[in-house]
Amino acid sequence: MILDISTPALLFPAISLLLLAYTNRFLTTGQLIRGLTKNSNKGKIEQVTRQIINLKNRIELIKWMQLFGAASLLLCTFSMFFLFFQYDYYGKVVFVLSLLAMCISLIITMIEISISSIALNIELEGIQNNCNKYKK
Repeated sequence: MILDISTPALLFPAISLLLLAYTNRFLTTGQLIRGLTKNSNKGKIEQVTRQIINLKNRIELIKWMQLFGAASLLLCTFSMFFLFFQYDYYGKVVFVLSLLAMCISLIITMIEISISSIALNIELEGIQNNCNKYKK
């Protein structure tokens, strides 16, 4: 298989967008934690323990998503260097490692999305419990 320098370069926009999306997920999770802190200080949160566990898991996963995404970009760059200096074998190997890092990052993203939906269900349970209190 022939791999020239433009092939790894095609991944740069995709990886950059993934890292931007991961950063947005991290910022959103940070905002949720700050909101949880405010509400727990006011005594408004009923299911704090479940939410804290969920948020800790999400933060850890987002960290690994970002790490593997950044590793993918870095390996992609190294691959381009190897290809530029005509070390084709090393360029191909590093490019495959870059793709593997991206795949791992995407798999972790799918897990984090699943946990995120669990967090939303926890929030909905809290809203439903509050509504049931007012009905009685």
